[in-house]
Amino acid sequence: MNQAIGPERKVHMSYMTSAQQAKCHAIIHTASAAAGAVGGGLAQIPASDSIVITPIQLAMVLSLGKVFDLELSDSAGMASLASASGAAVGRGISQVLVGWIPGIGNIINAGTAASLTEAIGWLLANDFAKACCSR
Repeated sequence: MNQAIGPERKVHMSYMTSAQQAKCHAIIHTASAAAGAVGGGLAQIPASDSIVITPIQLAMVLSLGKVFDLELSDSAGMASLASASGAAVGRGISQVLVGWIPGIGNIINAGTAASLTEAIGWLLANDFAKACCSR
């Protein structure tokens, strides 16, 4: 197992099969790359990227639910996403502070959007894996 993975994630990954890990990896990294591209591309327009990033993250949440055979409605997916998005405050702060600066703002916004999407994805994947195993 990758040594860069923190102890918290290693414990929860034990709930996932290698096939589930691979599917989660593909789903989460695809969503993170898309969110990063949007965040970087729309950095100078305040809050415009949220309109596009939210559906990307919602699709990620619903896809992760399918990996663990969890039926999530759109409202349940939005609730999961909302509860996991508390860290998005940091993203808002970074956008206000440097998001408007061409070049630097684009890079920071892209990194922040991709990182938060990645963190939300693995947080929910681990929760879904635990829920799946406890059934």
